[in-house]
Amino acid sequence: MVDCPGYSLSGVAASLLFILLTVKHPDEFRVVGPAHPVLARVGEDALLTCQLLPKRTRAHMEVRWYRSDPDTPVVVHRDGAEVSGLQTEGYRGRAEWTEDSTDEGSVALKIRQVQPGDDGQYWCRFQEGDYWREASVLLQVAALGSSPNIHVKGPGDGGVQLVCTSQGWFPAPEVYWEGTWEEKLLSFSENHVLGEDGLFYVEDTLVVRNDTSETISCLIYNHGLKEAKEATIALPEKLQTELASSRVIGPSQPILVQVGENIELTCHLSPQTDAQSMEVRWIRSHYYPAVSVYVDGAHSAEEQMVGYRGRTMVMSDAVHEGNLTLRIHDARPSDDGQYRCLFGKDGVYQEARVDVQVMAVGSTPRITQEVLKDGGMQLRCASDGWFPRPHVQWRGRDGKAIASFSEAFHQESEGLFQVETLLLVTNSSVVNVTCSVSLTGGEEKAARFPLSDSKIALLWMTLPVLVLPLAMAVDLLKVKRRRKGTWTKKHHSNQQNLKNDESHMRQLPSGDKIQ
Repeated sequence: MVDCPGYSLSGVAASLLFILLTVKHPDEFRVVGPAHPVLARVGEDALLTCQLLPKRTRAHMEVRWYRSDPDTPVVVHRDGAEVSGLQTEGYRGRAEWTEDSTDEGSVALKIRQVQPGDDGQYWCRFQEGDYWREASVLLQVAALGSSPNIHVKGPGDGGVQLVCTSQGWFPAPEVYWEGTWEEKLLSFSENHVLGEDGLFYVEDTLVVRNDTSETISCLIYNHGLKEAKEATIALPEKLQTELASSRVIGPSQPILVQVGENIELTCHLSPQTDAQSMEVRWIRSHYYPAVSVYVDGAHSAEEQMVGYRGRTMVMSDAVHEGNLTLRIHDARPSDDGQYRCLFGKDGVYQEARVDVQVMAVGSTPRITQEVLKDGGMQLRCASDGWFPRPHVQWRGRDGKAIASFSEAFHQESEGLFQVETLLLVTNSSVVNVTCSVSLTGGEEKAARFPLSDSKIALLWMTLPVLVLPLAMAVDLLKVKRRRKGTWTKKHHSNQQNLKNDESHMRQLPSGDKIQ
């Protein structure tokens, strides 16, 4: 053994291990991205970059840009060419590979016409053989919405409502109210509604006293862009307009309508006023999008909700008297609920609320009978095509309610309900049962189970007669199988003894006799 003066063997081994661990693999590299998020406005192009270090050619590498899953990439570049067929569908035709020819190892992902859905984190991965490294890039998408509109509702018993609305924001913005001296005013309610285009609609309400004489501002701020849009209103001037002292009157009772029928929502101004130059808006919970908008004597389709397109018509024959009717064709379960009818002019609105109750009477219940394994009986009652969710009840011959074993409701894509209920019959005393399905305060459909007392009793008497012979037959088969097995075993034993005797006789010397 070689002796190294001044060095221990364990020290030398530790030094060698340290050297092996710290020596870099010849192919080792790292990837870095930008230090700050990349900001892009909706509709513009975004450029995401990353850098391979140390700087060198990536001609024989794979570079992959992806969101959360490497197997669903935004773009893939391999051996100097872009790989087709792997790109995520949402980026096809919008995302492309770019590189900086003056900076070796620098690559970029270009996303054209940025959408709200592009917002978030991206990963840039370099891979050579089995070795890979990656860096993340944060894309912040932003959109500055429309200039706010302030609508005045009232005055009323609860004061004057100021509603600030705007659309086209991303991400959800912040809303502030300010008084004459720039003091902050507290919102009564704030709503951010995400539209089909991925942008936010803002509706913020402020309530002030009827005698307020301030100038009030609504300011909407996008934190990412650090930009805001503002609207200001001189409240005393608005409260002196003609519409501020008017009222909108709608139906005093809920409107009842069957699925498939037409809904008619009528509202009018009081005192009677010509509404030809006004905006009349029928809405659900928010100003935008609307069920229907009638402005300057014509229907405005731009602000209409998707579910009502092609289904509405404004009857304006009496518009000069301040009376308009909205007809909604082919009522659906989704049309059920409250509507608001607003008359507006110069930013001042008055409204009435209308309740619509949509209903659908379903099919006559179907009752089927099932015999259970334990000898019991089960009745199943099913019906479909109801709205709203119906009530289901079993009743006996005397009309008294019977508790069901289970109830199940399923709402179909059209919004109609299916119902199924089970009743366990455990003795012969339950006969002539009825299953009824009904709407609260509305239509009812029922079906009666057709078996009579004698048939029920006969069924209960017949079950043992049928089950007992079947059980006896099974037992008899088991006995026969056991006996057959015993006989077969004895038969094989006798045959074997006979063979042994014959063999013994062949082995006896001639002249010997069997005793």
